[in-house]
Amino acid sequence: MSLRIEALTGAALDAALEDVARLRITVFRDWPYLYDGNLEYERSYLQSYRDSDKAVIVGAFDGDTLVGVATGTPLSDHADDFAAAFSGSGIDLATVFYCAESVLLPVYRGRGVGHAFFDLRETHARKLGYLKSAFCAVQRPADHPLRPADYRPLDAFWRKRGYAPLENVAARFSWKDVDQPAESSKSLQFWIRDL
Repeated sequence: MSLRIEALTGAALDAALEDVARLRITVFRDWPYLYDGNLEYERSYLQSYRDSDKAVIVGAFDGDTLVGVATGTPLSDHADDFAAAFSGSGIDLATVFYCAESVLLPVYRGRGVGHAFFDLRETHARKLGYLKSAFCAVQRPADHPLRPADYRPLDAFWRKRGYAPLENVAARFSWKDVDQPAESSKSLQFWIRDL
């Protein structure tokens, strides 16, 4: 199985968004997101990537099939969602490129795709003149009943790439967990690095 990994912008980005929505729903059902998503919400959420001329999607393809994706867009495109989290941090949102989700079907993991996802998004951000790159990671209690016994956090991977958690900078979002009847609020910790 050889994978093709490429950055998509413009019309190619737009053409991939329906597959991106399906991948998000599939991969985010697992720990730690436990996301019980639907296509209607996904289409609405992904509209911001259609609307931004600076957005990028990095796709991992097995043949013509999209098996993984990482998204990125200027953090200022998400100002309504993240401005409060960054309040008091001293960081200008206009200087930060947001590496949103990275999702990859399990069978394709362990092949360096995660590094390629970050490499291509960071290269895109540098070309656009951004000074920093950031993402956020969902926080779950260590004793959560759905946490797999063999779960290995990605903190070491992120640190190796030069990211560090931003103290006291977390966003709050609500979604329905796979084992719950209604949405609940989640905390997402921001990680950042200079580009």
